[in-house]
Amino acid sequence: MRRSLRTKLGAALERRFPEKRLFLRSDTQTRFVRLSPATQITAILGSALIVGWAIMASAIILMDSLSAGSIREQAEREQRLYEERLNTLSEERDKRLAEAVAAQERFTVALDQVSEMQMRLLASDERRREYETGIEAIQATLRRTIQERDEARAEAELLQARLEQNASEDERERIRGADAMGALDLLADALEDTAEQRDEMHEFARAAAEQVETMEYEAQLAQERNERIFSQIEEAVAVSLEPLDDMFSSAGLPTDRIIGQLRSAYSGQGGPLTPLTFSTKGEMPHPDSLRANEVLGKLDELNLYRIAAQKTPFAVPVKSAYRFTSGFGPRWGRMHNGTDFASSYGTPIYATADGVVVHAGWEGGYGRLIRIRHEFGIETYYAHLSKIGVEVGQRVSRGDRIGDMGNSGRSTGTHLHYEVRQSGKPVNPMTYIKAARDVF
Repeated sequence: MRRSLRTKLGAALERRFPEKRLFLRSDTQTRFVRLSPATQITAILGSALIVGWAIMASAIILMDSLSAGSIREQAEREQRLYEERLNTLSEERDKRLAEAVAAQERFTVALDQVSEMQMRLLASDERRREYETGIEAIQATLRRTIQERDEARAEAELLQARLEQNASEDERERIRGADAMGALDLLADALEDTAEQRDEMHEFARAAAEQVETMEYEAQLAQERNERIFSQIEEAVAVSLEPLDDMFSSAGLPTDRIIGQLRSAYSGQGGPLTPLTFSTKGEMPHPDSLRANEVLGKLDELNLYRIAAQKTPFAVPVKSAYRFTSGFGPRWGRMHNGTDFASSYGTPIYATADGVVVHAGWEGGYGRLIRIRHEFGIETYYAHLSKIGVEVGQRVSRGDRIGDMGNSGRSTGTHLHYEVRQSGKPVNPMTYIKAARDVF
């Protein structure tokens, strides 16, 4: 049965594809190649497969080319938008910096005015104490004069009594008259002196009252000026401090711990941000002093935020034109721990924050790799470089050029593989870059 089926199949193939011979003739002999039906079918099927593969490959290449062109145009549009956004942010940063400088200048003027007002208040207190001392001296003199007058009267009466006992009636009358006139003269002189001193004290008290009223008015005007100055300074500090706090919070960083760590590391005394201290003689501090110290504390916090921003990778490692080719997350079944920036071969690469170089050399699939250790447990990776421009142990600042873009290691094209690691764990670098868009 099987043999008859094979026989029929062979006969059908011979009818559709009869045996052919291909003659090859040379100068001395003639040869031929016999093409059986099976050989012809095999050749036809192979040719069809080759033609089909070529058509499908051409279609795939064409579709890939069209898709790449669309992606390239989209990337160029995104790059232009990002550059415009960077220019806008740079202008906003300059404005914020100018506002901070102006606020610090206004605060310096306010401190000078507060110091001047304090000096005036101290001088007024000194004059008031002098006035009180003068009044007390005059009152003591008046009491002493009255006491001396009373003692003189008592002594005159005693002498008069003695004379009256020893003298005749006429002499007693004459002596009493003379004593009475002397007592009247002495009393008149004492009353005249007392009236003059009273008038002087009245004039002195009137002048002191006018002086106190003038000083109170000047103090009120100074207080109103201080209120306006303090309000403007506090508003400027708040406007400058809020974006920085939002930036660190958006990046998921613990702001309280970072500020505390920097305050411990930068604990030197002195400078314009040192809190004001005044002698209070056991009394409560002046409200303006407390308010000024609060503003100084905010300015000190603003300065610590500025230091922390320099030590945190908020910057972009590529300043030339580039495009994103791969982001953070799963890719082809594996975790992609960074962000890829593609540009031309040899494009400069810059440090994104202050730190210390802990690795500068070849490392497996990373190729030429630079690792920089920053504050707060953060490290940055710069991989697939063509050139390394730093050494291990070298300190770098944000914006320093550290190498050039390349294609070393396990890479399919020229690009920079950029990683950010927090406490050894990879995090999305765009979290830091996006958090700083409204600040830098």
